[in-house]
Amino acid sequence: MVSFGYFLVPDASEPLLETAVLAESLGFEYAGIQDHPYQRRFADTIALSSAILTATSTLRVFPDVACLPLRPPGVLAKTAASLDVLSGGRFELGLGAGAFWDAIEGYGGVRRTPGEALAALGEAIEVIRLLWSGERGLRFEGDHYHLRGVHSGPLPAHDIGIWVGAYGPRALALTGRLADGWVPSINADVLRRLPELNDRVDGAAVAAGRDPSAVRRVFNVGGAITDGVSEGYLAGPVSQWIDELSVLVTEHRADVLVFGGPPGQLRTFAEEVMPALR
Repeated sequence: MVSFGYFLVPDASEPLLETAVLAESLGFEYAGIQDHPYQRRFADTIALSSAILTATSTLRVFPDVACLPLRPPGVLAKTAASLDVLSGGRFELGLGAGAFWDAIEGYGGVRRTPGEALAALGEAIEVIRLLWSGERGLRFEGDHYHLRGVHSGPLPAHDIGIWVGAYGPRALALTGRLADGWVPSINADVLRRLPELNDRVDGAAVAAGRDPSAVRRVFNVGGAITDGVSEGYLAGPVSQWIDELSVLVTEHRADVLVFGGPPGQLRTFAEEVMPALR
């Protein structure tokens, strides 16, 4: 059965905790929080995740997706495990290679070429998994990251999923080979390409000896629910949302749909769209 999340923009001037509590009360299972540390209006995604996990009891939280160039994977692994332990197993790790390089570099990060960013992402996944292994004396030597005799811990309360935001062929191959989930944002263009993108993830999973279903499809679905006629993909009345999201579930294997509409439309989505899709 498909699960539902809310895509939370961490604008510090908004009632973020109240919105998360409302989402939980309406039956949403996840809160996905975008991670742009260089955005001055935004609260820190990790700090906000901790506060939401404290304010709720069932809601699962994940960065959608964490900005790897500004979050060293060793520390990120420790943070994710800690949040998972403290929340009783309600944290997942969305992870991205980086995109807004001027802002990343301006905030102290290292500018990477696409190839370097992808290689760093692959190394980071290995480092994070090692630090969740429970083993001691861990060693890893990569071009971007290393571990030299460190001990893992604390252990996560559950098997945290690493969900990768990716679109390019090589990034999709890495997702199928190494990740537990794939997190694209769906618009009309991505929808047209979705069969090909899904196939790339599946093909890489099979080539790595994995079951493709082990890679969860976590689709961000941003738009607006309107009272009038359709204004485009995911911009129209409830009936249109039901039809278009049903396609993602039945034809493209959506496991989680993360609603990215205005907070004022949470109740409409939860009470009119979610039941129809379930």
